[in-house]
This record gives sequence, C-alpha cells and structure tokens, in this order.
Amino acid sequence: MAQGSSENQWPGFRGPAGRGFIEKAIPPVKWNIDSLASIQWKTPIPGLGHSSPVIWNDFVFITTASNFANTELLKVGLYGDIGEADDKMVHEFKTYCIDKQNGRIIWERVARTGVPKSKRHTKASQANCTPATDGKYLVVHFGSEGLFCYDMKGNLLWEKDMGLLNPGFKPAPGIEWGYSSSPIICKDRIILQCDIPKTPYITALDLATGKVIWKTSRGDEDQTYCTPAIYEGKGKTMVIANGYTHMCGYDFETGKEIWKLSNGGDIPTPTPVVANDLIYLNSAHGKYSPIFVVRPNATGDITLAPDSTRNKYIAWSVKRGGAYMQTPLVYRGYLYNLQVNGQLTCFDALTGELKYKESLKEAFTASGIAADGKLYFSSEEGNIFVIKAGPVFQQLAVNPLKDVCMATPAISGNLLFFRTQHYLVAVK
Repeated sequence: MAQGSSENQWPGFRGPAGRGFIEKAIPPVKWNIDSLASIQWKTPIPGLGHSSPVIWNDFVFITTASNFANTELLKVGLYGDIGEADDKMVHEFKTYCIDKQNGRIIWERVARTGVPKSKRHTKASQANCTPATDGKYLVVHFGSEGLFCYDMKGNLLWEKDMGLLNPGFKPAPGIEWGYSSSPIICKDRIILQCDIPKTPYITALDLATGKVIWKTSRGDEDQTYCTPAIYEGKGKTMVIANGYTHMCGYDFETGKEIWKLSNGGDIPTPTPVVANDLIYLNSAHGKYSPIFVVRPNATGDITLAPDSTRNKYIAWSVKRGGAYMQTPLVYRGYLYNLQVNGQLTCFDALTGELKYKESLKEAFTASGIAADGKLYFSSEEGNIFVIKAGPVFQQLAVNPLKDVCMATPAISGNLLFFRTQHYLVAVK
C-alpha cells in the first residue's frame, strides 16, 4: 500500500471519522503471543494508560502516566465499587512516538511532571484520552494536566491549561473517576467535550494555536465520559455529543444547539457513531439503557414519548440494550453492541431488527473494531475475540495476549495494534 493511503491512517479514537473500521485492510485471524507467531513486535510501555494507539503513516503515538515506581493500581473485572485510586505520588505524563514497522521508540516527550491534579477510578488511568492527529499536528489531552499540541517530530507547538476536569458520579459528590473524553480534529479545529460537575461545556479550539473559537454550555448535563463525533453531509457539519440529559447536535461553525434528546444512561461513556447517514447513540446505566438512531435533519427537542420507540427524527430505538462503556460498531449493515458483561447483540442497522444475542462470557471495557469482514473485541483479561461479521454469530478465534487490555485497538495497513497494561503489540 502507498504510505499515505487511507488504509494506513488511524488518526484518533476508533480510527477514521471515529467509525471503528477500515475497508481494505486484511488483518489476521489467529496469532500466538508465546511463540510470537504473527507478532510483528512487542514494545514495553511504562506506567498506566487506557488511551488507544493512533497511527499516521509509519508513526504510532501512545500516551501514558507513570509514577516512577510502576506501582499504579488497576482493578479490573465486573464490580460496582465507586472507589478512587490513591495517586499521591509524582507522575510523568508522557507521549511516545513509535516506529510502526519495528516497534522502536522514535521519540518521547514529558508533558508534565507532578502529583495528579484530579483523582481516578480504580479501573481508570491518568492517561485515558486517545490522542488525535491530522499528519501535521498531534493533539494530546491529559485532562486536568492540560492539552498539548506537538508536530510530528515531537516539538511542542502550544499547551493549554483546561482547568480541573474531574467528572465522577453525581449521587456521590466529590468522587472523581478520571477524565476520558478524547479530542477530535476536524477542519483545522479541535473539539472537546468537558462534562464536568459544575460547568459542563463543549468547545472548539483552533488547531494551530489552541485559541477558543466557541464554547457552549451543556446546561444541567450530568458528568459524562464521552468523546464527541462529527456528522458531515447534506450541506451541514454538526458536532454530536452523547449524554444523559443532553444528547445533542451542535452547529460546527458556531456551537449553537440544533437538537437535543434526553433519557440516556446516567453516566455515559460511548461515543456517537455516524453511519448510513444516521447518528447512533448508545448508553446504559441507572434507569435507562437505550439505543437511539437519529436522523441528521433533527431539530429542537426530539425526546421520545414514554410509550414510543420512534418519531419524526428518530428512525428506531430500543429502550433496553445499550452499552455502559463501549461504543457500538456499525459495520456492513449491522450494529454490534457489546456490554461490559460480554453480551454481544447484533441489530439490523437500518431497521433495528434483532439478529442475535450471544455471550462472550468475559468482562469488556474496550470498544470493538472491524476489517475484512471480521470483528475484534478485546476483553479485560486480554483475550481477543474474532467474530465473523454478519447476521449469524460465528466465532472465528480467541487470541490471548496474556496481559490486561482496557484500550480500544487500532488498525493500519494489515496490522492490528493492541495496547495492554504493559505493552504495545503489533500483530501481522
């Protein structure tokens, strides 16, 4: 493949346009981490980070936060403890640039050194946000530690103090679970969703300078962990933000609210997905666990009546069946929704017709990705489930990485990239 081809670029969270797949890549079905069969390289990454790798040409970028002693607490599995990690030691907040072909570290940069300004959940990290790049700029967000912009050689172009970004759980004031909304780049702008306790907002910054272009209040939105998405089509560009009381579409140029939708899960994490000229919204916690499919011509308050599953602007919905952590995968006509307990549900993406519901019988946090008719789901235990795309469930393989895996993987060319607790692994 040509170096600059789209199959090589995975520029942000869930890849091109946040869709979670690449069309022409042919990644492997099976590999072996012990024998290194089909393993291109395996590079140790110190510290703890749940950010995903992003890729531009032959550069792979990853972030981490390390307390020097490498004693960062991580508690995985299915549990309901709202407790925080005790991060009182000095940390380095660091970005790595790695050679895609051989795993060699090309450069590393420390954005900040100090005790973390905000706390995190025992299942989170201090480097949750996936970077974003357009091939010229690399934007790295460490939440309360700041927003940083580098060029591709690692030169710092600008940095911005974003203040205290400390979302938690509204019923337990003072609890902080760690900021996780990743930056996205579109048309020389950075979009950031900051649903923090007292003053939730969404904002657009100039990519070259970091200056604020617009900043829109999210009203009484509860604390969320969602990365925003972009809709482009039919003569309009919108910023789409998931939420609990405020799932919204905003005008890309001005930040003005175009439509809003209520009754999501009360502490959502999934990113909106744009596919089939529709907007897919998904969440699950507390009273609600819906999937909503919104038409892009929506305007005003489009919240469904209590006994309805569709209206003028909502093509279809399900009241229960959304995911708490994972962003859904809309691929080749079907929506795949994976829940934290391993339940995988497949819907017709245009009609909402249920095709199957199967259990993968493990705990999951990472979102799924796809290529070449194959779906890849990473369990917290580090087992990579390979499922055939389509309306009938067929498991093709399970490949153990033998390390905790909380981050959503990436694809570039025919390579898969998995970020585990201790390594970045390239599979060929």
